[in-house]
Amino acid sequence: MAGRLRALSAVRIACQALAILVAGLAAQPAVAQQFSGLARLDAAASEVRDIRAGLEVELYLSQVVPWRVFLLDDPRRLVLDFREVDWRGADPEMIAGTRATGLRTGALRPGWSRMILDLAEPMRVDEAGMRVSETDGTARLLVRLTRTDAESYAAAAGAPHDPDWDFLMAADPGQGAAPAPEDDLVVVIDPGHGGIDPGAQHGGVTEADLMLALGYELANAVERMPGVTPYLTREADIFVPLQERLTLARAVGADLFISLHADALEGLQATGASVYTLAEEAIDEATQRIAERHDRGDIVAGLDLSGQDDEVAKILMDLARLETGPAGDRFAEALVVALDESGAPLTSRPRRSELLAVLTSADFPAVLLEVGFLSHDGDRARLSSREGRRPIVEGVVLAIDRWAIEEAALAPLRRQ
Repeated sequence: MAGRLRALSAVRIACQALAILVAGLAAQPAVAQQFSGLARLDAAASEVRDIRAGLEVELYLSQVVPWRVFLLDDPRRLVLDFREVDWRGADPEMIAGTRATGLRTGALRPGWSRMILDLAEPMRVDEAGMRVSETDGTARLLVRLTRTDAESYAAAAGAPHDPDWDFLMAADPGQGAAPAPEDDLVVVIDPGHGGIDPGAQHGGVTEADLMLALGYELANAVERMPGVTPYLTREADIFVPLQERLTLARAVGADLFISLHADALEGLQATGASVYTLAEEAIDEATQRIAERHDRGDIVAGLDLSGQDDEVAKILMDLARLETGPAGDRFAEALVVALDESGAPLTSRPRRSELLAVLTSADFPAVLLEVGFLSHDGDRARLSSREGRRPIVEGVVLAIDRWAIEEAALAPLRRQ
């Protein structure tokens, strides 16, 4: 994308990292070092089957890739992470009649893929290994699970800490994103969901896909605004964790964060857009939670939190919100008015507030824009076309312009 529009990559993997082998790949170093590019699933040969004591998962891949397997609880599920895999052909019918109750596949983050199997009962991983064909380099992964009790399952569940894997997956937020001109307003546009998290789905339409399309359209429109630089938190159908989206925004010096979503309510005919900010009564709870888990390298209101205890961090974030909270509210009010003027349908109560994780950053104003309901035939049809999304794009651009002027006028008052 030309000009000042830059997409934030959620991860940068060094080429030499591909030589690091995890989860048993060291048994085949010669073949493993040949790894490059995308592995393909042989869906016809792959199988999920019940065995007497539990469940087996057998996957055939076109080449060896780094991988790992672990269990998660509440709900119970088996997780298989891989260096990039083309999942085409992976059908939920693979688990029909087995002790697996659900199958999902997709992108985890740039260059990484995930398969999730929902489990009908507690099981433990008894065996997991990948074998590589000496003749053609194809790989066969076999995972065998056996029944166990709920207490043992819960004790074993959780992603393992593996320094080698952490290195492979290491993220460097904002790397490769050219800085905005010094005086530009930096607007971070966050297309919700993505990858293994498709969001709302209705009538063959997926929230993650629509929000990515809307995100690109909005970023292109914002790019044409003088003195404004847009960034995207994702540029493809990939999974980016919520807190990482905020870290990415922080890395490029966000002045405003706009998260794009759509909803679906079965049996209801709700329609139109709503704008959310962080609920006032939830701010103390949100601040406390962030203080307890914040990245010590993050910057809040221009202050480095490295070395500060959680109580000090909480105080600093409270102070930061004295400015960013009202600024976010002002943008939300401007956005509701601008959407209405541009012809975008609104709900009967378009201005709302809730405790939403993507709004909990203290160091920049943030809003969540629910653009409509996929469960409503009219909204779904409107959001599925560029022309139908145009009033939303025009409304957001108008709101940014008005808000920027208002904030510039208020700046001298804040310095007094």
